[in-house]
Amino acid sequence: MNKRLYEYRHINDLKDMLEQSAKLFDDKPAFIFKTDKPDKYDSIDYDDFKEQVDELGTALIDMGLKDKRIAVIGENRYEWALSYMAVVAGTGVVVPLDKSLPEGEIESLIMRSDVEAIFYTKTYKDIMKRIREENKYNLKYFICMDKENLQDGELYIYDLKEKGEELIKKGNREFLDAKIDNEKMSIMLFTSGTTSMSKAVMLSQKNICTNLMDIASVIKLDENDTMLSFLPLHHTFECTVGFLYPIYSGAKIAYCEGIRHIADNIKDYHVTAMISVPVLFETMYKKVMKTIEKQGKMKKVQTGIKISNFLLKFGIDIRRKLFKEIHDKLGGKVRLFVNGAAALDKETEIGFNALGFKIVQGYGLTETSPVVAAGNDKYTKIGSIGKVFPSVEVKIVDKEEDGVGEIAVKGDSVMLGYYNNDEANKAVFQDGWFLTGDLGYMDDEDFLHIVSRKKNVIVLKNGKNIYPEELENLVNKIPGVKESFVYGKPDRDDDLKICVKVVYDQEVLKAEQNLEKEEDIKDFIWSKIKEINKTMPAYKYIRELTITQEELIKTTTQKVKRHEEMKRI
Repeated sequence: MNKRLYEYRHINDLKDMLEQSAKLFDDKPAFIFKTDKPDKYDSIDYDDFKEQVDELGTALIDMGLKDKRIAVIGENRYEWALSYMAVVAGTGVVVPLDKSLPEGEIESLIMRSDVEAIFYTKTYKDIMKRIREENKYNLKYFICMDKENLQDGELYIYDLKEKGEELIKKGNREFLDAKIDNEKMSIMLFTSGTTSMSKAVMLSQKNICTNLMDIASVIKLDENDTMLSFLPLHHTFECTVGFLYPIYSGAKIAYCEGIRHIADNIKDYHVTAMISVPVLFETMYKKVMKTIEKQGKMKKVQTGIKISNFLLKFGIDIRRKLFKEIHDKLGGKVRLFVNGAAALDKETEIGFNALGFKIVQGYGLTETSPVVAAGNDKYTKIGSIGKVFPSVEVKIVDKEEDGVGEIAVKGDSVMLGYYNNDEANKAVFQDGWFLTGDLGYMDDEDFLHIVSRKKNVIVLKNGKNIYPEELENLVNKIPGVKESFVYGKPDRDDDLKICVKVVYDQEVLKAEQNLEKEEDIKDFIWSKIKEINKTMPAYKYIRELTITQEELIKTTTQKVKRHEEMKRI
């Protein structure tokens, strides 16, 4: 366990957290929104948020939903946050559903979770209408976050809020006085199911609150911060770090209008912090560097980086002043990027930090609420995913000679288990330790490093292990390569041949390499792969290449669905 850097306030459960935040931050904005008028913004303050949660929760209990399961599905928006908190702060068990799933899978999760009510946006009206008409499940209440075109059998979230307001005025205190058992299942989350049917993770409020207090003790966020919510809220990384932690800390939350609007939203909302995945940060960094190059300022910036790095050795930080023009293009306020879901390219990590943008890596799983380790405000190391959180224990099991083994985790943020899945629980719990399925090692400075997913490792006949992510990181640096997928293919001698599938960017290759024909593009990429091969031992050589413009199959947090890709190949 590692030391805490900051004092943090204790919370027993999410109801307790919201009540404390409403008192501490009162009329400070919790959520900010654009209005129809240019440069005019609206907000919902902490006190109002708590009041609306109380009113909606009161209505839910009055509908007979006390201790029932209630699903939430939809795009990131205020009503998603309101629905979530109205369930967990006194009503029942919340079941966040992945908004990108096809209709059949959404229906399957509704059936498996046995929910009795669901909050949804207008995007899902047709799906909900069909489920209502078929009446196959235990789903009694359909609550839409949008008022237009309400149909028979649909309820409107703000009508329920108003009903709850009237009930409270008449003395109904069922929700206000509700007691939370912080050790019972309060959140049911479905894993992304990249290789098999998704598992239902059971989390308690103790799990989540332990993680929130850990985050608060190593990464500073306060009422002066604005967090841009971009990743899907059903995912525990965004939900815990991008929603619940700002509410704990008194920060403001702004919702991103879409990937094309990220840069504008960062400027417009004066964003100071955001969490995302490697593909976004790497794209942002490439755009920043291309702009610098187009302006003919690359030498000036490189000289500035050398000067600022030298001064940092003496505790003098002039990066924000020195690179003010770059910071201003991102609104001038950004101070913290948090990367999760997969490893960040080292060049991006080094580059952003050199320019004065603090970027830290985080590591965790749905099953660990989610964060296990992260870079923090004091300790970071390029290439690592930081220090283990204060309340978490980590050990490396079944180590190889190089110290790499499976990461095992223990602590109060580890899930209660998988719902109705004894077989899966037996597979992941060993003497009180949760086996993550991730391979990594701890260095001599107690920084944790991730190498690969255990199930992704390619094992050759000679016993050598090849970590596809390592090779993919190298291939992805080739100009014009968007992404890559490394896999093992049976060869003539019954061993595996290392192959790579590359997704290329035709526009970049035409503009930068003057290449248009697919044959010429393949020859160029193959020549670069040969150069990569020369830097590695022979058993790691990539021996076959296929190229495509079709994106790899991914989860909503941009993890490649390797099993699906192998089927496609």
